[in-house]
Amino acid sequence: MKNQQPLLKRLILLVIYGLITIGCLVGIFRASVTQAEFTIKASIQASTQDEDYVGLLAFKEYVEKNSNGRVQVQLYASGQFCGSVPECIGSLQSGVLEMFPSTAGGTGNFFAPAQVLDLPYIFTSDAQAECVLDDGPILQKMRETVLSNGLNIRLIGVSNTGGWRNFATTNKPIRNPKDLKGQKIRTTPADIQQELVRQLGANPTPISWAELYTALATGVVEGSKNGIQDIIGARLEEHLKYIILDGHSYMATLWWFSEPVWKTLPQDIQQIVLEGFAKQKAAASDLVATQESHSYAIFEQAGGTIYHPSVAEKQAFKDASVNMRQWFITNFGEYWLDLLETSVKQCNASID
Repeated sequence: MKNQQPLLKRLILLVIYGLITIGCLVGIFRASVTQAEFTIKASIQASTQDEDYVGLLAFKEYVEKNSNGRVQVQLYASGQFCGSVPECIGSLQSGVLEMFPSTAGGTGNFFAPAQVLDLPYIFTSDAQAECVLDDGPILQKMRETVLSNGLNIRLIGVSNTGGWRNFATTNKPIRNPKDLKGQKIRTTPADIQQELVRQLGANPTPISWAELYTALATGVVEGSKNGIQDIIGARLEEHLKYIILDGHSYMATLWWFSEPVWKTLPQDIQQIVLEGFAKQKAAASDLVATQESHSYAIFEQAGGTIYHPSVAEKQAFKDASVNMRQWFITNFGEYWLDLLETSVKQCNASID
């Protein structure tokens, strides 16, 4: 028994030292977590595989590193923080959430003129769209107007969230606007997306993203208007068999920041956040560009057919939807359309 006592004491001391070490490590960890002066919570509806989340990872890395730990960025995907656009925008307005993206159509729920970015066939190339949406005159005016309207949210920038929207169908190839006649096409609830489908002769059917897979499987809808990234990400290629690359709209997502929180940030931190968003935008765009061809290959491997329309065929779609301009003017006036078209012309001149 006496021989065992030294061993027992050693074991007890080791346990005590171990507990002390663990306590110190926990203390250090807590200190590292709580030492941040500011916390930025960013939420998206998409999954961690989405380009928006990949962009946020780049944002987080840049902001935390360049603020020397003064800012901690917390990311929430798949609607973990808030489940709908109105709920998320409300969280921004109250300062409970700091960052959240919404599409042009989704933005229409609280700032209707933003739907101008979804007007069909306005943009003709990535370079042109990126030029217009790279904090140009129309974005600056939107930022000013939203703030002056007292919405308590700040537009910090726009990024691409999936390439270009195209028409995709389950059992009928689309090669000209007449082929869409009578087709039940899924849209978001946004007025502008429903109106486009209606003007092209199809039947707009607003369905939530979560219900789209089942709606295609059961024939509730016969097609959709989405980017290829989203189609593959949601396994919609199991039901969608035809895509026409009409590229009717550029999938822009507007990133909003809580204005009450923004006002509490020192100027140097505000600058770091804006620089971080530039990193975020670049990372998201790079992923879209690198994954696009791969996603189209997956679609074809699943038995899908991709149709590349001629210049004349694309013009037919543009002609068939020409009244979309008048629809926008009737509902929201000429100002935003004029500003967008002026921005496009300026960018065309700079690109050329």
